[in-house]
Amino acid sequence: MAAPANKTIGDLSGKWVMNKSLSSDVDPGLKLQNMSYLTRKLITSVTLTLDIKQFSAPPSPPADADSAPAVIHIEIDQTGTGGMKGTSEKRCLDNVFRDHKDWLFGHVKGQTRWVSSAEEVEDAFLKSGWLEGEEEKTGPNGETHVLSYVESYTDGWTATQVWGFKTIEGERRHVRNVVIAKGSERVELQLIYDYLS
Repeated sequence: MAAPANKTIGDLSGKWVMNKSLSSDVDPGLKLQNMSYLTRKLITSVTLTLDIKQFSAPPSPPADADSAPAVIHIEIDQTGTGGMKGTSEKRCLDNVFRDHKDWLFGHVKGQTRWVSSAEEVEDAFLKSGWLEGEEEKTGPNGETHVLSYVESYTDGWTATQVWGFKTIEGERRHVRNVVIAKGSERVELQLIYDYLS
């Protein structure tokens, strides 16, 4: 289902489901992230629903919440088909590195920030295909995208994502362009989400 006009990078709150028929096969990326065959098969056999909450609040540690200005947070709880518990993402869009541990990706550190235009992104794949019109400039200072970078402490991979909106099969949809890299290896993924409610 297409994203309604009021759903923008400035307000992703709501439920979104990955459109598996339009999205890339995630298995090569999961393999590069050192996940076992059984874990990969489990993940690729389910359809993920994202419950997204986007709000303004003081920054999370290690930032000093008492002295720093409020920032945008994006918190995502993932659920797989049949109620399978996915991962939880808690992103604070101030570009500060924060540690995170979960059962799927292990011990990682990540940072997330706003991007005013895809042209700020150097990687050709990550910056390709985005809607950049005035109606998409809905970040706090007119930004059109979110840029996320995650680095594994234990498995040697990095994952860089750009979030925004694209026209896919004639409809405006929420999309993440993802590059997973490890040494000289690289996997490019385009993840497409349908809006539920």
